[in-house]
Amino acid sequence: MNLNELKYCPGTLAEGYTTYSQGCLRNMFGGKKVNHVLPYEQPQQSEEVAEQFLENRKRISISGVQEKLSFLLDKNLLRLTNEGEQGTYILKPIPRDLKKVDQAPANEHVTMQIAKQVYGLNTAENAIVFFKNGAPAYLTKRFDVKKEGGKWGEEDFATLAGKTKDNAGADFKYQYSYEEAGFLIHNFVPAWRVEIEKYFSLVVFNFLFSNGDAHLKNFSLLESSRGDYLLSPAYDLINTRLHVDDSDFALNKGLFADDFKSEEYKKTGHPSKNDFIEFARRIGVGETRIEKLLNPFLVKQPFAVTLVNHSFLSDANKRSYLLMYGTRLNHLIK
Repeated sequence: MNLNELKYCPGTLAEGYTTYSQGCLRNMFGGKKVNHVLPYEQPQQSEEVAEQFLENRKRISISGVQEKLSFLLDKNLLRLTNEGEQGTYILKPIPRDLKKVDQAPANEHVTMQIAKQVYGLNTAENAIVFFKNGAPAYLTKRFDVKKEGGKWGEEDFATLAGKTKDNAGADFKYQYSYEEAGFLIHNFVPAWRVEIEKYFSLVVFNFLFSNGDAHLKNFSLLESSRGDYLLSPAYDLINTRLHVDDSDFALNKGLFADDFKSEEYKKTGHPSKNDFIEFARRIGVGETRIEKLLNPFLVKQPFAVTLVNHSFLSDANKRSYLLMYGTRLNHLIK
């Protein structure tokens, strides 16, 4: 990417910016003026940087297949953490072993921005940053680190469901249904009636934007300042179909704990509005609330299209992304 040609904020994707907008700086970096270019060469181009990144990866405790690195803000400078330092950001460079790997940071970034800005979902703060050669990386702010130091309690849904590699095999985080996952919220969240609505909206969003990797470890409960637990901000939202030919749902049972499928689902092989209405009822969303929560997902959102067009995806992948959005929307409104 030619860093002299930026036209959109690498955080909010707002037009008319050659670096981070004030809104992005405030939400992402506490108002500090931070450069959108990292003080590092891309690791593939520097042995010294590759060694630093390798050392950092050994210390980070975040699970997942994709390479993740621990960063912090040192005055106005984003840098790798040193031993003993608590990171406040996670950096995800271009991954390996995927189709269109160079598109992954932009894909995750725009999907997260659509979730937040178009549908009002609570998401982890995030932005695109660039190595010195213009290669992009995805940067997200950790929500489990307290401002005064220390960490908030956090439990992912695999842990809450009691599933591990030892007792459920290598695919343990996929062995469930979204209905069963919803009842984890009932069991562990005192204010479950509020949080179950957020969970429902997130499951619909993941279907609509082709996130086929919304497994149990990509949902979490987070300790609040009152000491109870709430659904954590959404994270790891990405259109996986740009990279792999996957199914509609990450969890092997799909939406339901049993074999329920609407007539439309049986006909097309994809869930429709009626499936999500039934899903909402089963997980305890109030009858009067279902339509209100579902309605924003049943119409084409022009602002979602704008964000995709402002994103750092290539032109061809912008078209693919919007085509996939249109296809899923057609399934949903039937």
